[in-house]
Amino acid sequence: MTIESTIAGSWYPGTADGIREMAGEWERSSAADASRVSAPNVLVLPHAGWAYSGRTAWRAVRLVKGAKFQRVVLLAPSHRAWIENRLVAPEADAVSTPLGEIRIDNEFVDRLALVAPVVKNSKVHLAEHATQIEYPLLQLALGGGFSIVPLVAGSLGADQMAMCARALSRMMDADTLLVVSSDFTHYGDDFSYAPYGTKGGRGVRDRVAAVDAEALAFVEKGDADAFAANVRDTGATICGRVPIELALRALPKGTSLSRVHYETSGDADEDFRRFVCYAAVAGRAAWRGEEARVLDAEARAFLLRVARESMERAVRSSGKSVLRGRDGWLAAVQKDAPESVRAKMGAFVTLNDRTTGALRGCIGEILPMRPLVDAVAARAVDSALHDPRFMPVTERELANLRVEVSALTPPKPVGSWRDIVLGRDGMTLEKGGAFAVFLPQVAPEQGWDLPTTLSHLAQKAGLPSDAWRDGAKFETFQAEVFHE
Repeated sequence: MTIESTIAGSWYPGTADGIREMAGEWERSSAADASRVSAPNVLVLPHAGWAYSGRTAWRAVRLVKGAKFQRVVLLAPSHRAWIENRLVAPEADAVSTPLGEIRIDNEFVDRLALVAPVVKNSKVHLAEHATQIEYPLLQLALGGGFSIVPLVAGSLGADQMAMCARALSRMMDADTLLVVSSDFTHYGDDFSYAPYGTKGGRGVRDRVAAVDAEALAFVEKGDADAFAANVRDTGATICGRVPIELALRALPKGTSLSRVHYETSGDADEDFRRFVCYAAVAGRAAWRGEEARVLDAEARAFLLRVARESMERAVRSSGKSVLRGRDGWLAAVQKDAPESVRAKMGAFVTLNDRTTGALRGCIGEILPMRPLVDAVAARAVDSALHDPRFMPVTERELANLRVEVSALTPPKPVGSWRDIVLGRDGMTLEKGGAFAVFLPQVAPEQGWDLPTTLSHLAQKAGLPSDAWRDGAKFETFQAEVFHE
């Protein structure tokens, strides 16, 4: 499925020639600009119709012309859908403009969804101009060789904001451009923001610009806390304040940005009774890339194959043992096992219905008691046949199941539940002989904050939902999570 542009021909020209002609005019008017940012990989761009904000956006976009980015992560606000504690990606495979299609990097989206609250909904993106307006600008600058990861945000609680920022920071790399779509202050009665009256005049414009300048100063410093506090205190109607804050929290420490251009929709006719402000910002972040992994691509593929074949052999043999015996199937496979999967590690194997996403089985072991390959093989069989919450998997179901493996670090005690970091940590709770465990991906998948997560964990242990607040012991662990 491809998401066709719903704003081509209205918000920007409806033909490829018209798009290039308009961009050519911007380029001629900005050709003398001195670039203050060398090879930026972070941009903040406005998202109004090109007649109003296109020139401002181009001042920043032109700085990445010809760059060899393989991927663009685009963060945008939601204007027409209520979204709480989630990032929304499209279900589609591509988006389209008069300049052609851009492939959606669904692999990146799926990996992000393992450690952050991400859902897919193409209807949100069909109606969202804040993403669509940026696509042809990026095509003009980068050509056709990049993929896109469009993520729409509504409101994010503190826990969800931290989860999303941490996940993005880990996944950004040298081949990825981060773009944030946001207009700045919207002024006028119909925007519920007119502290300086609605008679207009240059003085109103200057006072609003001063408000934006304060917010932009914190953006340039990369100070997410100060930016969020400033917007809250001033009431500035910055529509992309959540995506901006998320980007600032994802940036490595020490990253600074620079304002490239600023103007308002009222500048052309000097009518400042009602107007919107636009800023373009650029900077360069030294992304750390993904955290070091114990398991490389070969090891992960090997473990998924072992899990799949162990499960299928067990199901087809009606539950008879398929793993024992020196000369059995697993013993033969282990001869070719990568060295990394021979190390002792805990592991969980999770089975999900490919069509609905529903859980179909999940069993594992936390402690590193045996080689990882052995743990994965055994737990794949257990998840299919011995999860007490479900009937055993049948042969007919096998093709529609997705196998997911979580390879675990050893659990370590934490002094308080407050030390648990959602999206990074798996957790165990123990109290009065009761015990329960959640993998790191559980809270992000459900969109839970930490208290909600711990309430569900207590209930899983057979305890009251508030039992975690007093007398409970906690351990945390991390997981490398990968799936078919």
